[in-house]
Amino acid sequence: MISVSDYREQARKKIPHFLFEYIDGGSVSESTLRANRRDLERISLRQRVLKDVRDINTELDLFGTTYSMPVVLGPVGIAGLNARRGEVQAARAAEENNVPFAMSTVSLCSVEEVAGSVRDPMWFQLYMAKDRVFLKELLKRVQNTGCEILLLTADLPVVGTRYRDVRSGLTRCDGLPCQLWRLLQILARPSWVWDVGIMGGPHNLGNLVPLMGSDAGLKDFLAWTDENFDPSATWDDISFVRENWSGKIIVKGLLDPEDASQAIKCGVDGIVVSNHGGRQLDGAPSTAKALPGIADRVAGTVPILVDGGISSGTDIIRMLALGADAVLIGRAWVYALAAAGHRGVNQVLHLLKEELRIAMALTGHTKPSMIDRNTLIDKH
Repeated sequence: MISVSDYREQARKKIPHFLFEYIDGGSVSESTLRANRRDLERISLRQRVLKDVRDINTELDLFGTTYSMPVVLGPVGIAGLNARRGEVQAARAAEENNVPFAMSTVSLCSVEEVAGSVRDPMWFQLYMAKDRVFLKELLKRVQNTGCEILLLTADLPVVGTRYRDVRSGLTRCDGLPCQLWRLLQILARPSWVWDVGIMGGPHNLGNLVPLMGSDAGLKDFLAWTDENFDPSATWDDISFVRENWSGKIIVKGLLDPEDASQAIKCGVDGIVVSNHGGRQLDGAPSTAKALPGIADRVAGTVPILVDGGISSGTDIIRMLALGADAVLIGRAWVYALAAAGHRGVNQVLHLLKEELRIAMALTGHTKPSMIDRNTLIDKH
């Protein structure tokens, strides 16, 4: 396996169909999901020659820490179901490659379990839930692990319409025929049954155990997301988070320059240009299309991160040229986790770094800070 697409195909063969569809799918017709890839691929880079690129350094300083490259393992819900204690395996691979690992609120492993498996503090992703007492307690737990960076997801007041999850039996699966369909999908993946189903327990949502109990499983996760995301949340709620969090706050899920400006006014420490991987508003712009306008509005005030369709080092350099300081990857690392566990995530990170190094050499850059709109043929 030598590319993210290779890991995707192996993941499809290795994990139950409903889990693969959860990773792979988007909302409604998936037009935004497709646009994330299509618009990135259409960006042409300027190839430069005779630039002395012997000494390429892919390192980046971000929020006071130097990382090996401008890549973050972004938060993905229930990622731990794709391999035995999956979030722990991914966090270890991230630490070995000196990139941040951002853990989801709705992870299989608890924040304490993952933090206890690595030396370096991880990042944590937070949803605005209706139960503010629970949020206060969760933020306290996260801070007690040494975590200093919070990704506040702003683009999920309600869950997007995801047809693939219904068709696969992941959601709305109450009747016996659907439950049998899901069971057949599980039994068709015996290696997954052993690795995750038998040896990978407990199968609860570690961060939600105080709220839902130790027997909370996949069905409870889906019910909790439907019932507890807060559609009444506003910019004023940033102050609630700030009162209960002493570290940095990064708002994730911005596609509009006005929202980016509002985030800056609220005093956040960074933003993530994101359409939730095409899983929320179908028809929203790709992040490659949205990023330049946001960068033009707020560049230089706070770090700008971006996700959406990134699957190669060439994609990374494209996003940096459009105005990002760093990128988040989601599907890329989860495909690798599902396909080969810790080793797969490790290999994908090595792959991205080498591809980035080569792309930098062929565009005449020796460090990420040199990459700007002049790297592009069409400067948008």
